[in-house]
Amino acid sequence: MISKEEVKKLAMLSRLSFTDEEIEKYQTELNSIVEYANTLSSIDVSSVKPTATTSDMVNVLRDDEVKPSLTRDEVLSNAKDKEYGCFYVTKVVE
Repeated sequence: MISKEEVKKLAMLSRLSFTDEEIEKYQTELNSIVEYANTLSSIDVSSVKPTATTSDMVNVLRDDEVKPSLTRDEVLSNAKDKEYGCFYVTKVVE
């Protein structure tokens, strides 16, 4: 069971401040979460095969296809600044 002091410690570590009523509320909620987790851990899952996904889909990606692309001039046509055929951006790291 989670005590009020543990809720206060969690609040302090999380840089949160709660009223006494909120501490009681969260104590009750956290205890119900822990109780539910304990219920789940008591379930026998030894006959359940491990899975990495819940879906039977294997690959939802499309095949790679070579398609026409924009020319360098088309790409740079809306650039605010360009230099030597590339985008020019101001230095942001010193």
